[in-house]
Amino acid sequence: MLIGVDFDNTIACYDQVFPQAALDRGLVPAGVSHTKHTVREHLRAVGNEPAWTELQGAVYGPLMKDATPFPGVLAFFARCVKAGIPVAIVSHRTRTPFLGPQYDLHAAAKGWLAAVGFHGDTGLSPERVFFETTKADKLARIVALGCTHFIDDLPEILGDPAFPSGVER
Repeated sequence: MLIGVDFDNTIACYDQVFPQAALDRGLVPAGVSHTKHTVREHLRAVGNEPAWTELQGAVYGPLMKDATPFPGVLAFFARCVKAGIPVAIVSHRTRTPFLGPQYDLHAAAKGWLAAVGFHGDTGLSPERVFFETTKADKLARIVALGCTHFIDDLPEILGDPAFPSGVER
C-alpha cells in the first residue's frame, strides 16, 4: 500500500489567501464576501484572466506562507506514518509563474511544508514530496511510485484517461 496525496487545495488551503490577495491588489470589489472561486469568476467575467494567472503566481509563491493546512491533514499523515502506511505528496505546479515575477513555486511549497511542521509533526520525509511540472508527469509519478491510493481535489486528474488503472481514487 502507498497513499499519494495532491498538494494544492488538498493539503494546502488557500480559502483566505486568494480573496485577501485580490482585495489587496484592488482586483475585486470591497465589501463583498469572496472565495477563490468568486475571485477567479469575477476576473474572468471582467476579461482580466491575466490578473488571475498572475495572482495564482503570487499566492503559490511569496504568499504561500499565508496558506493553512486543511483541518485534519497533518493528523492524517502522522497516523499513516505511525501505522507504517507509506505516503507521498505528488502534485503538479509549474516551477515559476506563467505571468508576473518569477518565483520558485516548488521551493515555496517545500518551504511551507517545513514551516507548518509537516516533516517534523507527521514524520513524512522531504524525499517523499514530488512536484511535477505537468499533469502528465504527475500521473507518471503516481505510477512510478506504485501508489495504490490517490487523493486529489481535481476531478480532471482522477478522471483522466491516463490515470493509472488499479489505483483507488
